[in-house]
Amino acid sequence: MHVIEAAIYRGPHLFSATPMIRIQLDLGDLESWPTDRLPGFSDRLLALLPGLGEHECSLGHAGGFRIRLHEGTWLGHVAEHIAIELQSLAGARVTRGKTRSVKGREGVYNVLFAYEDEPVGLLAGWLALQLVNSLLPPELRGIEGLSEILDSEEAPFPETEFDLARGVDELTRIAERTALGPTTRSLVDAARRRGIPAMRLDQFSLVQLGYGKYQRRLRASITGATSHIAVEAACDKDLTKELLAEAGVPVPRGVVVRSAAAAVEEAERLGYPVVTKPLDGNHGRGVSIGLAAPEQVRWGFEQAREHDRRVIVEQQFTGRDHRILIVGGEVVAVAERVPAHVVGNGRTDIAGLIEAANRDKRRGEGHEKVMTRIIVDDHVIERLGRAGFDLHSIPASGETVMLRATANLSTGGTAIDRTEQIHPDNAAIARRAALVLGLDVAGIDFIAPDITRSVRGTGGGIVEVNAAPGFRMHLEPSEGHSRDVARPVIRMLFPPGAPTRIPIFAITGTNGKSTTVRMLASILQKAGLRVGFTTTSGIYIDDELIIEADASGPKSARTVLRDPTVEAAVLETARGGILREGLGFDECDVGAVLNIAADHLGTKSVNTLEDLAAVKSVVVEAVRSGGCSVLNADDPLTLHMRRHAGGRLALFTLDGGNAMSEIVRRHIARDGLAVVREPGPRGGDVIVYNDGERHRLIAAAEIGATLGGIADFNVQNAMAAAAMAIAHGIEYDTIRDALSGFASSFEQNPGRLNVHDGHGFRVVLDYAHNPAGLRALTRVTDQMRPHHRRCVGMVSIPGDRRDCDIREMGEIAAAAFDRIAFRERPDGRGREPGEIIALLAPCCMDTLTC
Repeated sequence: MHVIEAAIYRGPHLFSATPMIRIQLDLGDLESWPTDRLPGFSDRLLALLPGLGEHECSLGHAGGFRIRLHEGTWLGHVAEHIAIELQSLAGARVTRGKTRSVKGREGVYNVLFAYEDEPVGLLAGWLALQLVNSLLPPELRGIEGLSEILDSEEAPFPETEFDLARGVDELTRIAERTALGPTTRSLVDAARRRGIPAMRLDQFSLVQLGYGKYQRRLRASITGATSHIAVEAACDKDLTKELLAEAGVPVPRGVVVRSAAAAVEEAERLGYPVVTKPLDGNHGRGVSIGLAAPEQVRWGFEQAREHDRRVIVEQQFTGRDHRILIVGGEVVAVAERVPAHVVGNGRTDIAGLIEAANRDKRRGEGHEKVMTRIIVDDHVIERLGRAGFDLHSIPASGETVMLRATANLSTGGTAIDRTEQIHPDNAAIARRAALVLGLDVAGIDFIAPDITRSVRGTGGGIVEVNAAPGFRMHLEPSEGHSRDVARPVIRMLFPPGAPTRIPIFAITGTNGKSTTVRMLASILQKAGLRVGFTTTSGIYIDDELIIEADASGPKSARTVLRDPTVEAAVLETARGGILREGLGFDECDVGAVLNIAADHLGTKSVNTLEDLAAVKSVVVEAVRSGGCSVLNADDPLTLHMRRHAGGRLALFTLDGGNAMSEIVRRHIARDGLAVVREPGPRGGDVIVYNDGERHRLIAAAEIGATLGGIADFNVQNAMAAAAMAIAHGIEYDTIRDALSGFASSFEQNPGRLNVHDGHGFRVVLDYAHNPAGLRALTRVTDQMRPHHRRCVGMVSIPGDRRDCDIREMGEIAAAAFDRIAFRERPDGRGREPGEIIALLAPCCMDTLTC
C-alpha cells in the first residue's frame, strides 16, 4: 500500500457537505486481494474490533459490514470502517464514511471518514492502515507514505511496529486532551440543532457561535455576556456570602483566616462541625467538611492553603449536597451530588473497588467525560481513616464506603437528578443568588436536608455560587432524567427570531472572481452594509486592507466571518482551497460560478474541464435552501450545474434578444431570475427578468469598469454581481448607482483592467494569467487599436500551468501584439529559470523582446 496524500476537509467539499478526512491510497498489488481472498483476515479483524460487526455499511442494517467483509471488499473500504470504529472507542460520535475509486487510476482510492477532532481523526486513519497491514500475510505487508498522514513526531510508535491496544490508548489520551469537554460540546450541539454555525477558536474551549456582527462567544458555560465583575464576586467566597446575606439569602456564617491557629479559634467560636476551603477555589479543590476537632481543622486548613493563602472557616450546614443550575435567572436543572464512594462485595479491598469503578467508560480525566476517575489522595486516605478503613480493607457486601466528604463530580462524585422535586422556595432562593451576583449562568451549591421542603423551615441554604458551572451532572446523571441544559443557554444568547448569520456571498470560476467580488461589495456597501470581502489581493473590511495576501481560500473566509463588525461577507472562492480543505463556511446565501476554463489542470487529480467544473460546483451545492445559485448561462459546464445547485436559480447571459438560448427563455417564462444583455449601441442594455417582470437595469456602457461597453468580460462580471445582489433583495437603483461608479482603477480594482493614459501612450494592466483571460483581454485591446499606432504586450504565466497552456499563451500573444516582452516570476513555481520563456517564445521569435 502507498499513501499518496491526506487532507482535512473542514467545510463542504468535493465528496460531501460534512467535514471529513481523506486519505488517497494506492493499493498496488493488493487491488487483487479483497478480503474474501485473505484467509482469516476478516475473523481476526472482528475479534480485535468487535464493534465493526455492528456497522451498517451500504446494506443499511446492523451487521452489514460483517457481510461485506465475508463477501469480499477492498482494503481501502476496510480502513475507512476501522478509522470510524477507533474514533468511537475514543469517545467520538462519528458514523459517516465513504471510499471511492479515483477515475482512471486502477487500485487508487479516496478513503473518507468523518471526524469530530482533527488530531483524533488523523491518528485513527494512521492506525487503521497499520492494523490492516498487520493482518496481511507477510509477503503482502508494507506501507509507504504514512508520513503524509502523521509525521514521526506525531506518531505514537514507529511505523515498523504495531500495537493496537497501545494505539487505542494513545487515541483516547489525545481525545481527552483535545476534544471539547461535555459542557462546551453540549452547547455547540444545541446551537447546531438550531442551525447556528459554530467555530472553534483555539485548541481549548473557546467557541464562536454565529457569524460576523451576530456572533456570540463562549468558553464552557462562560458566555460573552457573563459579567467579569460577577465572576470576580463569585470567586471571592467571602464577598459572595456577604452580598447574599445582605439580600436575605440563607448562607453559613464564616470568616477568613490566614493561620491554622486562627482557623481553630474561629471553628470553636462558630461551633463544630465546620468546613474549611480556599477563598478563591473551584471544583472542590482544598475543601474539607465535617471537621469536628482542632486537629481536623488544622489538617483542613493546610489542605485549603495549598490553593490560596486565605482560608475560609465556616459553619457546616447539615443536609444533602445539591447543584442548582440557573440560566438567565431561571432554574433549569437540579442535581443531588453524591461524594465518591464504593460499595463492597465482601471479597475485594477498597483499592480494587476503586479500580473497578474507574473502568466505567463514562469516567475520564478531568472534565472530558460525564464522570471523573476517582483519585486516591490525602483526602481519601484521611476520610477512610476517620471511618476506620484503609485501602486494603474489605467492606462487607452491600456496605457503602464514602471516599470523600465533598460531592464534586471533578473528584469522582456522582449525581441524581432532582429537577422536578425542588421546593419553590428553594428555587426562588437560588434564582435570587444568581441575580444578586449578576451571573447569567450560575451553579448554586445548595445544602438541604430535603430538597422538597423549604430550607427556611428545615435549615440549610447556599454554601457557594459558581461561575462557569459544569453541565455534566445534568446532561448524564448517574440516576434520573437527563436535562437539556444547553438549550436554554443558546436561547438566552439567541432568543427565538434573533439573527445568527450574516449573508454570505461566495464567488468562484476561472476568471473574473476578484472583479465580481469587488463589484458586489460595492453594491452592498451602497446599500448600507459593512462588508468584509476576500480576493487574491487580500482581506478587506469595508475597503480597508487588513491582511495583504492571496486570500481566496477557506482560512481567509473564516477570518471575515469571525470579524464582529461585518454585516455581509463576499468571498472569492478559488479551486485550490476547495481541494485543500473545502469551503470556509457551512452554507452560503448566494453562490455564483462565473465560468470554467483551462487553468491549473493536471494537478490534484483535476485533469479535465469536467473535473474542474465538479470542484467549482461545490460552491453552489452549498447554497442554503432559501438562497440562490447564480450561473453563467453562456458556459455549458457552468449551466449544467443547475441540476445540483441549491436554492433558487438565477442565470446571466451576454446573449440576449434573438440570440437568447432556449434554456434561458424557458427559465424566464417560469418567472425565474435572469440578467440578460440585450443588443444595442455601445454594448447594449442590461435587462433583469424577475418574477415575470422586465426591468432595464443599466446600459453596458454606463458600467464604469467596461470602458464604455467594450470590455465584455466586465459586462458579464457586473451582471453576475447584479444577479447576486437582486437575489438578496437589493434595490435596482442601488445596484445601478454602484455599478456606474465602479471603475477599472487601481484604487478600486487593482490589477484588473487598469488603464492609465499619459506621456502620449496608454497602459493597460490586467491579471490575465491563463489563455482564456488573455484572449478576453486582447478582444478589448483590438477595439483600442484604431486609436493607437501599435500594441506592445508584456506577458507572463505562472510556472505551475501545463506546457500546453503556456504555449497557448504564447500563441495568443503572438497574434495580438506587435511587439512582446515575456517575463518569468522569480519563484518559477517549480520550473527552472528560462523554461517558461522557452515555452512561450517559439510562436513569436520575430517579435520577441526579453
